[in-house]
Amino acid sequence: MGRKIGGLFFNPKKRRIAAKPCMQEMISFLSCLSQNQMNDEKCLHSKELLKTCLDDETAKSKKKGGSMNYHLQRLNKKMK
Repeated sequence: MGRKIGGLFFNPKKRRIAAKPCMQEMISFLSCLSQNQMNDEKCLHSKELLKTCLDDETAKSKKKGGSMNYHLQRLNKKMK
């Protein structure tokens, strides 16, 4: 279940780092902003990369059809 280190128990499954999409793009955009005194006009390339990555990720998440409402609607159609 968990591991004991000293007198403490912890669950290593909860400590795993999940995949974080667009992290590199966000880091490069934020570092560009900090180098240019928060002037985003000089960071257009980084900003566009981040925007395209976020758009791609939202498109991927919308494709999933496993929500509870989806299944309830399917069952409702079959029962009629």
